[in-house]
Amino acid sequence: MSHTTPQAQATYAALHADCAALGTRLFTVTVTDAANEITHRAYTSHPVEYPVSGTKPVTRDGWYDQCIAGRQVFVANTTPEFARYFFDHALISSLGLGSCINVPIFAPNGPVLGTVNLLAEEHHFTAEKLAGYEALITRCQADLLAAMT
Repeated sequence: MSHTTPQAQATYAALHADCAALGTRLFTVTVTDAANEITHRAYTSHPVEYPVSGTKPVTRDGWYDQCIAGRQVFVANTTPEFARYFFDHALISSLGLGSCINVPIFAPNGPVLGTVNLLAEEHHFTAEKLAGYEALITRCQADLLAAMT
């Protein structure tokens, strides 16, 4: 699995640092194992609460329809907006976090390989901040694709 190599981890760590500079307080990267219908956490800023060993089944719901099938960034600026999709919403809230974005990573005409997941306090992800985060992720898109394959 290339998403666990030192180079992949360096890619994730560099993006994490850039996103933290914009205000991200929790940063994870998940990689999709489509054949087994699960996602693996490949990187985390919070190894106690969200260890790299974590997996979860792929659930086909509104989040999946938007982020994975639709290849669109999922944005939730309040807990109620993401609570219906995230079974761990109580843990997220206990960390003082109330907003998130999930950015699908995919090559043109290819499947979604995984997501970059950013969390912060409520109402953090304004249009201006979203543009900044998306620019950071776009800048390292090729490295993310290599890390996730």
